[in-house]
Amino acid sequence: MPNTGANAHPGRYRWLGLLGSLALAAGGLTSGALPAAATGPALRASGGAGTVLVFAGLTVLTAAWLLLGTTGRRAGGQLRPTTRWLTATLAWWAAPLLLLPPLFSRDAYSYLAQGAMQASGFDVYADGPAVLGGPVAQQVPQVWQHAPAPYGPAFLLLARAAAPLADHPYAGTLLLRLTAVAAVAALAALLPALARRFGTDPAAALHLGALNPLVLLHLVAGAHNDAVPLALMLAGLLAATHRRPLAAATLITLAALAKAPAALALPAAWWLAATAPEADGPGRRRGRFGGRWRPLRSAAATVLAAAVTTVAVTAASGTGYGWVSALTSPATKGSWSPTSSLGRLLADLAGVAPEGPVAVARLLGLAAAAVTVCLLAARVVRGTGEPATALALAFAALVALGPALRPWYALWCAVPAAFAVRTANARRTVELACAALAFTVMPDGFAPDSAELVLAAEGLAAGAAITLLTERQVTFQERQPAC
Repeated sequence: MPNTGANAHPGRYRWLGLLGSLALAAGGLTSGALPAAATGPALRASGGAGTVLVFAGLTVLTAAWLLLGTTGRRAGGQLRPTTRWLTATLAWWAAPLLLLPPLFSRDAYSYLAQGAMQASGFDVYADGPAVLGGPVAQQVPQVWQHAPAPYGPAFLLLARAAAPLADHPYAGTLLLRLTAVAAVAALAALLPALARRFGTDPAAALHLGALNPLVLLHLVAGAHNDAVPLALMLAGLLAATHRRPLAAATLITLAALAKAPAALALPAAWWLAATAPEADGPGRRRGRFGGRWRPLRSAAATVLAAAVTTVAVTAASGTGYGWVSALTSPATKGSWSPTSSLGRLLADLAGVAPEGPVAVARLLGLAAAAVTVCLLAARVVRGTGEPATALALAFAALVALGPALRPWYALWCAVPAAFAVRTANARRTVELACAALAFTVMPDGFAPDSAELVLAAEGLAAGAAITLLTERQVTFQERQPAC
């Protein structure tokens, strides 16, 4: 029998994950989202052996992550992984992905184009990258050429900082990746801290929220801009648990001004700040505005900080408030989601054009998500639900029922779930969902054809064989590597 689970030394899974990350990086050099100079106008990568390597490495990396999650109990005289050890493992797995072209999406090129548009005086909330023309716009897929930026002014300030490198796509995307990596490092520090505040396992939170393959694939390798707002949101929640509503609301509003879904955390932060245990001892008098006035005081501080931050950041960006109307840009006519698929199915059954049914299905999905959020909030207010758990479920509803679903969107649920989940079964469910989503996109970010699906299946089979062989014939030294 393979030496898996609690009886296996976690060090072997660190090495196994590193092997997967190296294979993933090697394959991405030819099959990733390469600059247009290497792909031509179609922006499609050559695939071939690179695609096989990517999916083999992805399989090995994901298996190592799942197996590492089974070593959570003391067994055979070996200790479970500590947060320090897991942080070092995250660095090992992320290192091979740092210098690659973007993987699994070309969104990083869109970020560069939007920064260049601002620097050139264009309105990013009215025009798409096509107005730029030239090599910068050539990097952006056709579906986004005329789409306004769907991001808030806080992120566009970061994008504008990268504008001088827009004509050098490799250097520009590398700068964006370094920003994302810094945010992932912040996640690795914040997750254990939040877990301690909520009474959950810090090491388990770090494993689920930071070593997650979706983090490595899409925040590190893909350089997606979800990394910064996720880190800001967690920092805001941590501030709220310390009864600092002004700081919490400011940080979460900054996150929402980068990507709008982060705004869901504002009510959670208010409730946490209002209900957190008193910091002063029993022998000390509470402040004049303590006790029963704390909820009102926290609410006022939250609203004030959110309003001031929104006005200040919007003014600093110089973009105006066009970002409010541009928030629907991620959902195109062809965007996939469960609700969009339902609308298209109903249109096929009725023999009508899909636009109407899809629009109705998307609206109903958003309405169902809103109802779910309200029900979760009511449970928290009644004392039958926990704020962190409710926040994770609220994000899950928004992701599942929203008009567009992409694998990295699941991190908005998985990251808060990392420090909110208390049962092993619930944690395993989140892990398996993330593992499945890791295999849903191709290395170049485009939909696969039949030949690419065959290559992906070959890579998946090769990765599974490597994992099984490694588990049966362990060749790594059975001792924990030094951090």
